[in-house]
Amino acid sequence: MEQINRVKSISVWIFIIPFVAVNACLILITQFHEFFPNQEDIIHNTFPYFDGGASISRTARPFPSWLIFKPAMFLTSYILIKYWIYNKQIIEFFDFNHKNKKKILYFGVASAIALTIHSIFLGIKFDNDLYKLFRRVIMLLFIICEIVAQAYLVASLYSFKNKLEMYINTLFLKLKIILVSTLIVVAIISIPIISLPGNDFFGFNLKFFKHALEWDYFIGVISFYLLTFFMWKKIN
Repeated sequence: MEQINRVKSISVWIFIIPFVAVNACLILITQFHEFFPNQEDIIHNTFPYFDGGASISRTARPFPSWLIFKPAMFLTSYILIKYWIYNKQIIEFFDFNHKNKKKILYFGVASAIALTIHSIFLGIKFDNDLYKLFRRVIMLLFIICEIVAQAYLVASLYSFKNKLEMYINTLFLKLKIILVSTLIVVAIISIPIISLPGNDFFGFNLKFFKHALEWDYFIGVISFYLLTFFMWKKIN
């Protein structure tokens, strides 16, 4: 089935492109300060996956970081749309009337659109509370739609896993289920905390926690696609 080979081939790029882009922005802004015309934009001595020293948007929005970040996110959004279309076709091949096939496509495409909108507005400065709220809502919609689409997909594949024995490595399907379940639990626990006004939580500075969570959650979300690459067997 050609769609399986297509999903396998593009899924690894959905992992590689954003991973390389985001970390390239991090390296650029922390190590190559001479490239930044505004010295207030540079960042020193941080590894945000652990210390939460900067958010992803903080490393990606200054010039020239956004020259890397924005094209990479636009390309990722395009590939994401193709990914979810192919997965809908795969589900139809094994179970044409499956109840989740449209939900997978709708949420998956919605996540790609939200990522595109977020990338367009990244770095645009507009001192307005409504605009700031709009950016937060778009980012939240991306996360919600992405996780919902992933959850529906793994649940659908697992529902007819016996038909997939020739096509997949079931170990990676189980790993994808564990990953998505973990992302959902972390989101449920973290959203009430990170939604609190200000950055103080019983004497604990939430700013660094929010930033570290953002970077680590980003790795979790895109790792779903890396597991996709290993899950599907190449179909001759």
